[in-house]
Order: sequence, then C-alpha cells, then structure tokens
Amino acid sequence: MKKVLVSLFAFLILTVTQTLAYGVKDFSSDAKIVSALQLLEQSGEYDIFTNLKKNGIKIKFYNLSGYGSVYATNSYDNTGRRVILINSVYADAPIEQIACLIAHESMHVARKATLEEETIATQKEAATWIRLRNDSVLYPQTKLTKRLDKLADLHIASYNDGTNYIQSKIASSSFYKAQFGM
Repeated sequence: MKKVLVSLFAFLILTVTQTLAYGVKDFSSDAKIVSALQLLEQSGEYDIFTNLKKNGIKIKFYNLSGYGSVYATNSYDNTGRRVILINSVYADAPIEQIACLIAHESMHVARKATLEEETIATQKEAATWIRLRNDSVLYPQTKLTKRLDKLADLHIASYNDGTNYIQSKIASSSFYKAQFGM
C-alpha cells in the first residue's frame, strides 16, 4: 500500500510540474518577448499561460500604425491562428511593460471583445504593472508608461472604494463605444 501511495504521489508531482512548466519559446521567437514571458512565468501568472496555450497563440512585434494608437491586439493571422501583435513602436519598452501588454491581450478569449472582457483584460494589465514595476527604476515617460501608471492608479482606486473605474473609463471611451456598439 505504501508503494502505491508513493507512486501516486510521485505521479501527481510530475504531472503538476509538467503542467506548470511552460515553454515560453513556444509562444515567440523574439528575445524581448521571451524575456517578458519569463518574467510573467517567474511572477506566477499561470492564467496568462493557460490562455496562451489553450488558444495556441503566437506573439510578435508588428507595425500597427495603420490601426491608430493601438498598443497591442489579439487577432488572427492568415491561416486563422490566434496571434498577439504588439505595436513595434514599443519594441524598446522595458520587459515589464511588454509583459503587461501580453497579460492584457492574453485575457481576450472571445472572437469579438465585449465590455466585460475588455474590463477584465485591462484590470489584468493594471494589476500586472503594479506587481512587476520596479519602484527603483526610472521608466521612460512614454505614452505606454503613462497609460500603465494611469491604469494602476484606477485599479488601486477601484480596490479602495469598490467603484470599477477601469470599466467606467472603457465604457465612456469613444473608441470602445464604437467597437461595442454602445
């Protein structure tokens, strides 16, 4: 009986370890993106990897200048495969910020985004920035840094008083109003 229990325990440990070990290079061949994914993995962001793996997503930098001021998008390539495209304008951004964009886009699982899904994705982005940013680092004051700092402030304010400021901001955005038909 003892051998059976030891064998079962060993099997469970190996299964759980394999489940939690993600091949970050399966998602991208770009060194900067791989570094961001490793940071997310080290931070215990398992839900991100569950979504990436479940949807077979590949991640790359891409010129999104034709799409306005988009930071990143979760889309489909020509073969119908899911892909996260991070605006190539941010290819030199710190890996913590790239990780936040990946965190956001990984939360999009529906074919077409909804207010609820966009809220969840944006909250994930904000929470990831709060967790990953290093207070001893002076981040470049780019549009992306300002966005992440603002989202972090909204996330903290929402937590403190129970009002969902991120959802309110998304719902009042003309971009999202048009996208969601509101």
